[in-house]
Amino acid sequence: NNNKSPSSLQMSQYWNREDSVPRAANLPNNSGTSSTSTITNTVRKAAKIICISDPNDDANAILHAENSLPDGAMVIARGITPDDFDYDALRQVNANVIFVSHPKARETLARILKEVPSVEWVQARSAGIDFITSPTLSASSNVLVTNAKGCFSSTLAEYTMMACSYFAKDLPRLLKQKNEKLWGKYSVEEIRGKTMGIVGYGDIGRACAKLAKAYGMNIIALRRDPTRSKDDPYIDTIMKNDTESLHSLMSQSDYVLISAPLTENTKGLIDAKSLACMKSNSVLINVGRGPIIDEEELIRCLKEKRIKGAALDVFAIEPLPQESEMWNLDNVLMSPHNMDQTETFLHEASEFFVKENLPRFLHGEDLLNPTDQVAGY
Repeated sequence: NNNKSPSSLQMSQYWNREDSVPRAANLPNNSGTSSTSTITNTVRKAAKIICISDPNDDANAILHAENSLPDGAMVIARGITPDDFDYDALRQVNANVIFVSHPKARETLARILKEVPSVEWVQARSAGIDFITSPTLSASSNVLVTNAKGCFSSTLAEYTMMACSYFAKDLPRLLKQKNEKLWGKYSVEEIRGKTMGIVGYGDIGRACAKLAKAYGMNIIALRRDPTRSKDDPYIDTIMKNDTESLHSLMSQSDYVLISAPLTENTKGLIDAKSLACMKSNSVLINVGRGPIIDEEELIRCLKEKRIKGAALDVFAIEPLPQESEMWNLDNVLMSPHNMDQTETFLHEASEFFVKENLPRFLHGEDLLNPTDQVAGY
């Protein structure tokens, strides 16, 4: 049964660009060459791939270049909208794999799943799957959904520590003094010894904890299944994700990191009551999804200086409207949802599909990064 919930899977079934050993397929590709790996040469099933993607997206070039796919795999259709696909043709060839990279793929994916019953596997070129979740996907218990978690975490961890330093060392003051040619000494805060509370301890949360631990921070983490982090060397305290634990985490933390996925359960999770639990000198950092935080309540909190500040890479509406008060707040570090956007990050996510998961599908092996499409991550 491929439709296992993440809580029943070992960490070894999840990819991470820092820790995982690349596994290229040990079978001839369409160019006749082969690579070394422990994967068997036997192709047990063909992969007939539907791409919900922009044809001008060069990060997906590896899917469409000549001789780029392993034997047994082929792209049979590509489009963006539901009307871009010939469903009779897809049914006739028993299309069985969907690769999703377009940000507005929800309706198209749901339509394909309804029209093409032979689909077995959906691979998202992102860590979050909130852009493809639907009642149709939730009901597709025979379809395995995997994501590209592990490709984006390290740079978000670097941003998180930069955000901590931004407030601890008062970087805005340094820049202002430089601009004014003012030599004015002032005391700064240490990050060492401070507490980071992580709401959503998945791959991104753990990567942040790894760096925070190197800084000497104390780590409190919140996750749906705490038993999966029982022996994690980066965590000092692990909690389950109930309201009481969330409020306890926020009251103890000097830096609260939001790295949870967006689901029906996490939308609006950080509300007025949660924000009221935070220390007056604490900082809220969000690298998850904007709607997890009640943005209007956060703006009120920041305007009234009830917390020190916020570092936000994601927002409820993106691009952030120009009329948003967030632009005018001097205690907010803002970035345009690009702190995971390295020059190669999307290329790496596409390569993960082609070089890691696709060979496993061809050989009948367990796929990496399974998600729970009902839970939404």
